Amino acid sequence: MAQHHGKNLETLMRTISSSRITKTVARLCREANVFLGDDVTSLLRQARDREVSETGREVLGHIIENAAIAAETRLPLCQDCGTAVVFVDIGQHVHIEGDDIESAIQAGVALGYRNGCLRMSMVRRPFSARDNTGDNTPAVIHYRPVPGDRLKIILAPKGGGSENMARFTVLKPAQGRSGVIDFVVQAVSEAGANPCPPLIVGVGIGATAERCMELAKRAALRPAGEPSTDPENAELEQELLERINGLGIGPQGLGGRTTALAVHVETHAAHIASLPVAVNLQCHSARHKEAVL
Repeated sequence: MAQHHGKNLETLMRTISSSRITKTVARLCREANVFLGDDVTSLLRQARDREVSETGREVLGHIIENAAIAAETRLPLCQDCGTAVVFVDIGQHVHIEGDDIESAIQAGVALGYRNGCLRMSMVRRPFSARDNTGDNTPAVIHYRPVPGDRLKIILAPKGGGSENMARFTVLKPAQGRSGVIDFVVQAVSEAGANPCPPLIVGVGIGATAERCMELAKRAALRPAGEPSTDPENAELEQELLERINGLGIGPQGLGGRTTALAVHVETHAAHIASLPVAVNLQCHSARHKEAVL
C-alpha cells in the first residue's frame, strides 16, 4: 500500500533543476533593473498629461524619457540597483533537483548582478565594518507554499532611498480607518523627496508586525494602479491616493499634484487588541519582473 502511494506521489511531483532556477533569477535581475513595466509607464504618461505644475510635467517627461533610454541601451533605470528581494511561490508538487532552492536563488542573484554590470549594494556587517559582499548577495527571499506543480519567482530590486522611508506602527483598534489614513499620509509627508516620487505606496494592515511589513511590500507587486479586489480596500486606496496627492510634494519633490501614482492596500485578519499598519514606499522606478517555471 505504501509503495503504491509512493508511486502516485512520484507521478504527481514535477522536477525543476536548480540550475534552471539560477539562470532564471539571473535573467530577472537584469530585466527588472533595465525595463520598467508598461503599467508604470502608462501611469506616468497619464500623470504628465494632468499635472498642473509645469516643473512637475517636465520632471515626469524626463522620467519617461529615462525609462525609454534604459530599455534601448540596456542600462539600469537607476544607479541604485537595490537589494534583491525575491518572492517565491512554490507549488506543493514541485521537487527541486540539484542544489537547494536557497543556494540556487542566491547564485542567480550573484550571476545576474555581476554579468549585468549592476551596482553591488549589499554590505556584510550592517552595523560595523560594512564591507561590500561583491555580488549583491544575500538576497532577501520570501517563500510561500501554494497548490500545484509550478514555481513562480518575482524579483523586485528595492532601492535604499525608498526602503529607508518604510514605516510601521501598531494603532489602537479604536483609531480605525481614520487612524490608518492619518498614519499613511504622515509617512509620505515626512518622506518628502527622499523616496524619489512619484511613488507606488504599499500599505499593509493587520496580521503581526513582520507579516504586516511583508504585506506592504507585496502590495507593490500588483500591476500599478490596479485596484484591490476587496471593495473596502479599493475605496481606502482611492482616498489615500487623493490625500497623498494633495500634499503638494510632487514629482521628485519639486511640487505638483503627482506625489503618488497609485496606492495599493493589502490586509490580513488582526488580533482583537491590535491594528498594525505598515507603509512601504516604491520610487517611480517600480521595478519587478517575474517568471513561472
